[in-house]
Amino acid sequence: MLKEFREFAMKGNVVDLAVAVIIGAAFGRIVDSLVGDVIMPIIGAITGGLDFSNYYLPLSSKVQSGLAYADAKKTGAVLGWGQFLTFVVNFLIVAFVLFLVIQSMNRMKRHLAAPDDAKAPKPPPADVVLLTEIRDLLKERR
Repeated sequence: MLKEFREFAMKGNVVDLAVAVIIGAAFGRIVDSLVGDVIMPIIGAITGGLDFSNYYLPLSSKVQSGLAYADAKKTGAVLGWGQFLTFVVNFLIVAFVLFLVIQSMNRMKRHLAAPDDAKAPKPPPADVVLLTEIRDLLKERR
Protein backbone atom coordinates (compact mmCIF):
# COMPACT_ATOMS: atom_id res chain seq x y z
CA MET A 1 0.00 0.00 0.00
CA LEU A 2 2.85 2.38 0.82
CA LYS A 3 4.51 1.55 -2.49
CA GLU A 4 1.30 2.36 -4.39
CA PHE A 5 0.97 5.67 -2.56
CA ARG A 6 4.58 6.58 -3.35
CA GLU A 7 4.01 5.78 -7.05
CA PHE A 8 0.85 7.91 -7.03
CA ALA A 9 2.51 10.82 -5.27
CA MET A 10 5.51 10.81 -7.60
CA LYS A 11 3.49 10.89 -10.81
CA GLY A 12 4.20 13.99 -12.86
CA ASN A 13 0.68 15.38 -12.61
CA VAL A 14 0.56 15.21 -8.82
CA VAL A 15 3.93 16.91 -8.43
CA ASP A 16 2.98 19.57 -11.01
CA LEU A 17 -0.26 20.20 -9.14
CA ALA A 18 1.57 20.57 -5.83
CA VAL A 19 3.98 23.08 -7.37
CA ALA A 20 1.05 24.98 -8.90
CA VAL A 21 -0.74 25.20 -5.54
CA ILE A 22 2.37 26.54 -3.80
CA ILE A 23 3.05 29.09 -6.53
CA GLY A 24 -0.65 30.00 -6.57
CA ALA A 25 -0.63 30.72 -2.84
CA ALA A 26 2.44 32.94 -3.18
CA PHE A 27 0.90 34.67 -6.20
CA GLY A 28 -2.28 35.20 -4.19
CA ARG A 29 -0.34 37.09 -1.53
CA ILE A 30 1.27 39.26 -4.19
CA VAL A 31 -2.13 40.08 -5.68
CA ASP A 32 -3.58 40.79 -2.22
CA SER A 33 -0.78 43.26 -1.61
CA LEU A 34 -1.20 44.79 -5.08
CA VAL A 35 -4.91 45.32 -4.52
CA GLY A 36 -4.74 46.36 -0.87
CA ASP A 37 -1.59 48.47 -0.97
CA VAL A 38 -1.54 49.88 -4.51
CA ILE A 39 -4.84 49.76 -6.39
CA MET A 40 -7.39 50.40 -3.64
CA PRO A 41 -5.48 53.40 -2.20
CA ILE A 42 -5.36 54.89 -5.71
CA ILE A 43 -9.10 54.32 -6.10
CA GLY A 44 -9.59 55.75 -2.62
CA ALA A 45 -7.55 58.86 -3.52
CA ILE A 46 -9.57 59.34 -6.71
CA THR A 47 -12.83 59.03 -4.77
CA GLY A 48 -11.71 61.37 -1.99
CA GLY A 49 -9.81 59.18 0.46
CA LEU A 50 -12.35 56.40 0.79
CA ASP A 51 -11.21 53.10 2.28
CA PHE A 52 -13.43 50.45 0.73
CA SER A 53 -12.45 47.73 3.17
CA ASN A 54 -14.31 49.57 5.95
CA TYR A 55 -17.58 50.07 4.06
CA TYR A 56 -20.45 48.04 5.36
CA LEU A 57 -24.18 48.16 5.82
CA PRO A 58 -25.32 47.44 9.40
CA LEU A 59 -27.98 44.74 9.55
CA SER A 60 -28.37 44.88 13.31
CA SER A 61 -29.38 47.73 15.58
CA LYS A 62 -26.47 46.78 17.87
CA VAL A 63 -23.93 48.05 15.33
CA GLN A 64 -22.98 51.67 15.97
CA SER A 65 -22.26 53.98 13.06
CA GLY A 66 -18.63 54.86 12.42
CA LEU A 67 -17.03 51.67 13.69
CA ALA A 68 -14.31 49.96 11.72
CA TYR A 69 -15.54 46.93 9.76
CA ALA A 70 -13.73 44.42 11.99
CA ASP A 71 -15.22 45.98 15.13
CA ALA A 72 -18.68 46.21 13.55
CA LYS A 73 -18.58 42.49 12.72
CA LYS A 74 -17.87 41.72 16.37
CA THR A 75 -20.80 43.87 17.48
CA GLY A 76 -23.47 42.43 15.19
CA ALA A 77 -24.51 41.46 11.69
CA VAL A 78 -23.11 43.64 8.92
CA LEU A 79 -23.05 43.43 5.14
CA GLY A 80 -19.41 44.13 4.19
CA TRP A 81 -19.80 45.36 0.64
CA GLY A 82 -16.45 47.20 0.69
CA GLN A 83 -14.57 44.03 1.55
CA PHE A 84 -16.50 42.22 -1.20
CA LEU A 85 -15.52 44.92 -3.69
CA THR A 86 -11.87 44.44 -2.71
CA PHE A 87 -12.14 40.69 -3.33
CA VAL A 88 -13.82 41.26 -6.71
CA VAL A 89 -10.95 43.55 -7.78
CA ASN A 90 -8.56 40.87 -6.50
CA PHE A 91 -10.25 38.22 -8.62
CA LEU A 92 -10.31 40.39 -11.74
CA ILE A 93 -6.58 41.07 -11.44
CA VAL A 94 -5.76 37.37 -10.99
CA ALA A 95 -8.01 36.39 -13.90
CA PHE A 96 -6.48 39.05 -16.16
CA VAL A 97 -2.91 38.08 -15.28
CA LEU A 98 -3.68 34.40 -15.90
CA PHE A 99 -5.27 35.36 -19.22
CA LEU A 100 -2.10 37.22 -20.22
CA VAL A 101 0.13 34.31 -19.16
CA ILE A 102 -1.91 31.72 -21.07
CA GLN A 103 -2.15 34.00 -24.10
CA SER A 104 1.62 34.50 -24.17
CA MET A 105 2.24 30.76 -23.75
CA ASN A 106 -0.07 30.02 -26.69
CA ARG A 107 1.75 32.59 -28.81
CA MET A 108 5.10 31.03 -27.93
CA LYS A 109 3.80 27.57 -28.83
CA ARG A 110 2.55 28.82 -32.20
CA HIS A 111 5.79 30.70 -32.82
CA LEU A 112 7.94 27.70 -31.96
CA ALA A 113 5.79 25.32 -34.01
CA ALA A 114 5.72 27.52 -37.13
CA PRO A 115 9.41 27.15 -38.15
CA ASP A 116 9.23 23.34 -37.91
CA ASP A 117 6.18 23.27 -40.15
CA ALA A 118 7.86 25.52 -42.71
CA LYS A 119 11.08 23.46 -42.84
CA ALA A 120 9.59 20.01 -43.36
CA PRO A 121 6.59 19.85 -45.68
CA LYS A 122 4.17 17.04 -44.99
CA PRO A 123 4.65 13.94 -47.12
CA PRO A 124 1.79 13.20 -49.49
CA PRO A 125 -0.75 10.61 -48.40
CA ALA A 126 -0.10 6.97 -49.26
CA ASP A 127 -2.84 6.83 -51.90
CA VAL A 128 -1.36 9.82 -53.71
CA VAL A 129 2.08 8.18 -53.67
CA LEU A 130 0.59 4.95 -55.05
CA LEU A 131 -1.28 6.79 -57.81
CA THR A 132 1.90 8.67 -58.72
CA GLU A 133 3.79 5.37 -59.04
CA ILE A 134 1.03 3.90 -61.22
CA ARG A 135 1.10 6.98 -63.43
CA ASP A 136 4.87 6.73 -63.81
CA LEU A 137 4.62 3.01 -64.70
CA LEU A 138 1.97 3.71 -67.32
CA LYS A 139 4.18 6.43 -68.84
CA GLU A 140 7.06 3.94 -69.11
CA ARG A 141 4.89 1.37 -70.97
CA ARG A 142 3.99 3.84 -73.68
